[in-house]
Amino acid sequence: MTEALPMAGAPANLNLAGLTKNDYRGAPSTLCQGCGHNSISNQIISALYEMDTRPEEVVKFSGIGCSSKSPTYFLNRSFGFNGLHGRMPSVATGALFANAKVKGIGISGDGDTASIGMGQFKHAVRRNLNMVYIVENNGVYGLTKGQFSATSEKGLELKKQGTNPYMPIDICMEALISNATFVARSFAGNPRQVKELLKAALSHHGIAVLDIISPCVTFNNQSNAFHSYTWGKDHEEPLHDITYIAPRNEIMLERELEQGEVREVELHDGSTVILKNLDKDYNPTSRWDALRILEEAQRNDWLVTGLIYVETDRPALTDIYNLVDTPLNRLTEADLRPDAASLEKINGLMF
Repeated sequence: MTEALPMAGAPANLNLAGLTKNDYRGAPSTLCQGCGHNSISNQIISALYEMDTRPEEVVKFSGIGCSSKSPTYFLNRSFGFNGLHGRMPSVATGALFANAKVKGIGISGDGDTASIGMGQFKHAVRRNLNMVYIVENNGVYGLTKGQFSATSEKGLELKKQGTNPYMPIDICMEALISNATFVARSFAGNPRQVKELLKAALSHHGIAVLDIISPCVTFNNQSNAFHSYTWGKDHEEPLHDITYIAPRNEIMLERELEQGEVREVELHDGSTVILKNLDKDYNPTSRWDALRILEEAQRNDWLVTGLIYVETDRPALTDIYNLVDTPLNRLTEADLRPDAASLEKINGLMF
């Protein structure tokens, strides 16, 4: 679909795609009031609106769970597919091969990704599938009465579940050791950071994993629970202050930065994420520093948020195949079927 860009004198609420923010919304949410998932959906709407992305250029994917209902609540003009529990990555892989020109946004949860879907998640990451993979992480199975999930912290006590005896899975750590090219974590109660990280992820070429701690107000709302709103606000340790800079405003820094200075990481399309060093000279292009900070955070019960790791020069999955320019799902029978002369030549060689 082609739409004219706004002309001089157009309403101020139109973006460069000629759309209002309402054009990016979805159906009213049926999730619990105060659920962090709704805040994430709102920031997806804001990020795409501010980036002037047409909804028709985005495809939504999800699995099963409270989180996987989220795509209903944004981009009602985009195609979407709600798959089986833990099977969202394989659906997304097929769809993004069929049309490598669209951007995929996958919404999953800690159960959908870190339990039944762990295998598919790890393979999507190692293949560098070109999509934004968002894990709305609340530490419980909120859709089925609040059982412990694979990301629940050891020792967590829930009224009807007892005490969790197992160590949690760290989504960012799993993504990093599977060679993800973009890893970030945020907290749903920090909407500005969520939005800026979403903009950076949407501009990244390859897999962009965002682990967003999203408090469950019904089953995991004790003030001492690691996935609660109260604990998150009290223990969040931002790595840096993040602002997204559009490609037309690109600025490059050539030297190593000292503490307190600004560091920019160039993304695939030339856009940048600005990182302001605070108390650490943190380098998000270093896998070693990323592993170190995640291990340190786990030992100290810190909620480390921000851009943890980014790599911009590795080809995405569809780049390593000799695909034609036309999306595969737009090819006609005439494009796919050999002509009569070719068939005759092949048959002659065979017989």
